[in-house]
Formats: sequence, C-alpha cells, structure tokens
Amino acid sequence: MARRRPTPDTGTLLGVWAHPDDEAFLTAGLMATARAAGRRVFVATATRGEAGPAVPGVLGPEAMAALRAREQERSLTLLGVREHLWLGHRDGELPGVRREEALDQVVALFESVRPDTVVTFGPEGMTGHADHRTVSSWVTEAWRRTGRRMRLWYATQTPQFHRRWAGINEQLGVWYPDATPPVTARPELAASVRCDGPLAELKLAALRAHASQIDGLVAALGEERLRRWWSVESFVAAPSDGLATDVLAAVRTRGAMDVLGDDSLQKVEV
Repeated sequence: MARRRPTPDTGTLLGVWAHPDDEAFLTAGLMATARAAGRRVFVATATRGEAGPAVPGVLGPEAMAALRAREQERSLTLLGVREHLWLGHRDGELPGVRREEALDQVVALFESVRPDTVVTFGPEGMTGHADHRTVSSWVTEAWRRTGRRMRLWYATQTPQFHRRWAGINEQLGVWYPDATPPVTARPELAASVRCDGPLAELKLAALRAHASQIDGLVAALGEERLRRWWSVESFVAAPSDGLATDVLAAVRTRGAMDVLGDDSLQKVEV
C-alpha cells in the first residue's frame, strides 16, 4: 500500500496562470484543500481567454472575454476562492508583452499578496502553449528577483499519468506540436493532491463552471472520465540554485520518462 502524508500546508497560496480554467484543471483540489484548512488563496490570470474556441451565440473576442470572466468567477466561488486579479493582457499575445512591464506586475503581486507558496506552469507550459510558457518565465524571474522568499511549485505530471491517459491526450490534441510535456517521477514531487470522493465532485463542478471550454470535453469523454482524467494534481519545486529552468525541465523529462513504475508516492487524501 502507498504511504500517505498529510495534506500539504501551502500557507497563503498564490496561483498565476495564463487563461481562465488553467487553475481549475491544475489546482482545483489544491485550492479547495487550502481553503478548507483556512488558508488564503489568491489567483491571478494573465488574460480573459478571448481567443478560446468559438462558442455559438458568442460573437467576437470581447463577448468571449466577458463570458469566460463570468465562468471564472463561478468556478473560483465554488472552490471558496474570493481573491482574483486579471493582469489585463491579450489572449495569445503574451510572448509579445514587454517583459519588464510583466515582471513589474508579478513582483508587485508577490509584494501585495505575500504568498508562502506560488503555483504556476513549469517552463514547458504543461501543454506547450506559448502563453503558458511565458507566464512561467515571468513568475520564475519575479521569484528570483524577490529573493526566492516563498516556495515556487510548477504543475507537472507523473509517468503514471502519461501511461494511463496517453490515448485520450493524443485524441484530444492536448500537447501542442513539438511540445515536451512535463513528467516528474513520483519520489521527486514536492506535493500531490488526489481528488476523489467529495473533492473529485467539487473539482468536476469547478471545471464544469467553465462551460464554454468544458462542455465539448464532457460530450467527448463523459463526466466519469473527465472526473478521473486530471484527478491527481502534481507539483515539483522550482530549482533554487539558479539553474535555467528550461534546461532543468529537459533534463528532468529525459530522466523521468524512463521511470515507469514506483507507486510509492506519499498520496494526499482529503
């Protein structure tokens, strides 16, 4: 039987993401667990997702942005998250944002929220999306500039996830062309949250609040497979020694892809 460890105590938790629904897929369980423990949770989103897939009856990027903002509010409310900030950038255009302007935003966010733990994408951007990779680079550089005073966790996945869900990930085109999806061996994780029971239902509700993005997945997969697909949230600590994170990600990926067994993860149960 797998060893278990207590729910990770994140302290004040700050998530910084590119689009509405990123935080629900990657951290709904972590956020709900933190809120249940009385911890402050703050989410910052770089864009309103106006370049997302077209929705019938929603015409133009401004209408899409408004719709996705409402969905974001409903999703976070379900998780008990009351603090959210839009960074005000355009969906799909983050690589072109003036870097120093973005870094000033994130540094100011750190100084205002004073998080104990920050979560975001790894340098590969999880799916390889350029906006995701850009947000990761902003957060990582801001973390360095502010003296690495808080924990920085990157959302990742395990070899077990990639084995189990490879067919669906390929079917749905989850990984962008030429993407290198993150993979971290279980013993190397900083934290993991397994969403089952009531927590799984809560995460599913938080995802379904993003109806413009999720209804098509429900139609393709059904609720039960959607519930199980991203039910384990995994996080790896950012390096604190100054090693370039893109280099580290490549090394970690090449090494961990060969780790196919080892079910000894100290699972988090809530």
